[in-house]
Amino acid sequence: MTVRTHTLPNGFRIVTENMPGLKSAALGIWVTAGGRHERADQNGIAHFLEHMAFKGTSTRSPQQIAEAIEDVGGYINAYTSREMTAYYARVLEDDVELALDVISDILLNPVFDPKEIEVERHVILQEIGQAHDTPDDIIFDWLQEEAFPDQPLGRSILGPAEMVQSFSRDDLSAFVAERYGPGEMILSAAGAVDHDRIVAQAAEVFGGLKPVARGAFDPARWGGGERRVTKRLEQAHMALGFELPGYRAPDLYASQIYSSALGGGMSSRLFQELREKRGLCYTIFAQAGAYSDSGLMTIYAGTGKAEIAELLTLTVAEMKRAADGMTPQEIDRARAQMKAGLLMGLESPSSRAERIARLLSIWGRVPTLEETVARIDAVTAEDVRDIAQRLAEGGSAALALYGPVAKAPALDALTARLAA
Repeated sequence: MTVRTHTLPNGFRIVTENMPGLKSAALGIWVTAGGRHERADQNGIAHFLEHMAFKGTSTRSPQQIAEAIEDVGGYINAYTSREMTAYYARVLEDDVELALDVISDILLNPVFDPKEIEVERHVILQEIGQAHDTPDDIIFDWLQEEAFPDQPLGRSILGPAEMVQSFSRDDLSAFVAERYGPGEMILSAAGAVDHDRIVAQAAEVFGGLKPVARGAFDPARWGGGERRVTKRLEQAHMALGFELPGYRAPDLYASQIYSSALGGGMSSRLFQELREKRGLCYTIFAQAGAYSDSGLMTIYAGTGKAEIAELLTLTVAEMKRAADGMTPQEIDRARAQMKAGLLMGLESPSSRAERIARLLSIWGRVPTLEETVARIDAVTAEDVRDIAQRLAEGGSAALALYGPVAKAPALDALTARLAA
């Protein structure tokens, strides 16, 4: 499998990975314009713009966009994250050119029909309402806000309903003009793809775009704090967060291995101690997320009203115990899970296309799989224990609680117990 890259004179980047033996391909445009690139008065507009992707261009109606891909048995979709927005498709190898034509049409020729804007506005408001009615969805937004307060990285990707109500056609067009320059776009394709043919088509379609000044965005500033929303629900939901290194940090993989060993699977400390041994919850996990300049470890659990205090206290106790002596066996198991997850995920062209796009955006190149695996293998037990000790001794955390949580201990009490 060969990764090849090319940059057009205007800064538009192309990366492909041919996967011999496949008869299908995944391709898309990844734009470094996500939630954290919005101003306060734009919160939610990147996601709104993603919704408008399939609502018509100057050459295709919404139905024609869907039919163009589905008539050949393909699949097309989009998503918005805090650092990127992606527009992508999965098709058979003979339809790669068609897929790129449709995706480029979506990006370059949107009409932003006022009627369609109103339709999608209503859809997004329903999405926001659904998120607020789903405790184990909304609690992660609240945790993000506490972890990174008063800054774009801490805001909801969906945006507040009142902001979504106000967005106009001009607002959408202005965000595209500000953030959708060729230097912010990466065309990524994997599977049954021909690099030279994709470069030639991309040059024809995107080569005439004029570069735009790269917009600045606020660097991540860890805050920490507590949000407690008491409500009559069947379960008490808790999300506890700690700052981790960003994508480019040398200890990125050590932090991810630590998070996995702490709560990444059925053999992890939190699962074994709190669920299997004590029966305090049905779901509990820890996961590590990374951004370009910071990261967040989230520990989530849902439990009963009577168990929330004990669950939180024991969660902190397990973190403290891990800082004092996470074993080589735990670390090796987490390392193996991380490598297996990486390699298994890359059996799909969609996963590969997303991976190489993200790596190119982070590093300006695509590290080989061998290089990534070597970095994971290079993490020592001492590296992981150092991460555990830093989190325990750092004294700063974020906590979101929702449901019958009146008896949950305060965040200050938890962090004091952790650092003791």
